[in-house]
Amino acid sequence: MSGMMLTMMLVLFAAAVPVAVAIGISAIIGLAGYTNFPLIVAAQQLFVSLDKFPLAAIPFFILAGNLMDVGGISRRLVEFAKSIVGGVQGGLPCTCIVTCMIFAAISGSSVATTFAIGAIMIPALIKHGYPVPFAAALQATAAELGVIIPPSIPMILYGVTTQTSIPEMFMAGFLPGFLIGAALIVTVLIWCRIKGWGKHDGDGRLPFGAALRQAGWALLMPIVVLGGIYGGVTTPTEASVVAVVYALIVGMMIHRELKPRDLWPIFKKSVISSAVIMFIIACAGLFSWLLNRQGVPDAAAAWLVATFDGPGWYLLGVNLFLFVVGMFVETSASIIVLAPILAEAAERFGIDGVHFGTIMVVNLALGMITPPFGVNLFAAAQVANTSIDKMMRYLPIFIAVIFACLMVITYVPMISLALPTLFLR
Repeated sequence: MSGMMLTMMLVLFAAAVPVAVAIGISAIIGLAGYTNFPLIVAAQQLFVSLDKFPLAAIPFFILAGNLMDVGGISRRLVEFAKSIVGGVQGGLPCTCIVTCMIFAAISGSSVATTFAIGAIMIPALIKHGYPVPFAAALQATAAELGVIIPPSIPMILYGVTTQTSIPEMFMAGFLPGFLIGAALIVTVLIWCRIKGWGKHDGDGRLPFGAALRQAGWALLMPIVVLGGIYGGVTTPTEASVVAVVYALIVGMMIHRELKPRDLWPIFKKSVISSAVIMFIIACAGLFSWLLNRQGVPDAAAAWLVATFDGPGWYLLGVNLFLFVVGMFVETSASIIVLAPILAEAAERFGIDGVHFGTIMVVNLALGMITPPFGVNLFAAAQVANTSIDKMMRYLPIFIAVIFACLMVITYVPMISLALPTLFLR
């Protein structure tokens, strides 16, 4: 049954059937054709897959990101980042990366980061003479930090799926996110020097003090959200609600750029985005439940342990496998279907669950900027009004930089585990 389900799913993917529908149809055919369960079990498992308290954080973080975009928080973060790194040649691309790192510590979504920051940074980069495809490729790449630096929706999914501590997963994402951000900054600085781009990036830059005062309330948001989690005041789900309330208060009462008439479009957009993710989670949950009943995770873990000679080779194989999977399968579905299988084998190799979860999230984040189905690419192309084909001239270098960082994160576990070990264990 499991072989048929996987084959059916891949065939439907190849036929361009939406991810959630492909997974759901494969699971229902497996349930109806190879088990004695009534079809009502499918509906029950769809509900059970969503009946997890931590998953409630996903729609609230999405809503918080959309509120920040309209409420002027995104623009203030850009001005603050520009005041720090915007004064050097190539400072504007660095501003894009730093802003995405800050915004990632609030929204938890790479797509939300692409739209919110890209709507400001891509036109600014183009105005300063950067090629349109370069601006779009940079924005798509920097935005994937949104799923690595906490709070992170994929980390929530991994924690729920594998019963791993979500606060530990969040804390494990800081140093890998900073490593990737720093590597991207060095890359674009060298690139701009070689190409001669960005000699006037400092034009119109606010002094640091003025930018800090302007962005003060925006910068306080990740401190409130993450401080509540690590201080034991709120759970990640409760912190997501705090983020929404904070974004509403700052946008409507302090910055006064968020108007009551803006709320309905924001709520509508957030509901649609949340529904898409939740539909994928529900269908992938049914699929995973059937695989578990067939004993696939245990059998696959045993095969992987027997096949790979030690944890080092296993991690290399997993990275290559996930890199290919990330090109074709949406991140949420990949985590829910594959995490129980791969994490079980990792545990048998003695690999820390939090470390392995960080590797998996960073790897699948690469899938957001790799064709043919990289969601960040489509979002950035839409904002920049360009094509993914043109972006491919610049993407390989960014992909290579992040993959190199992934290898470092993979084989230097303390990059992921230093903060959780120091503060939470």
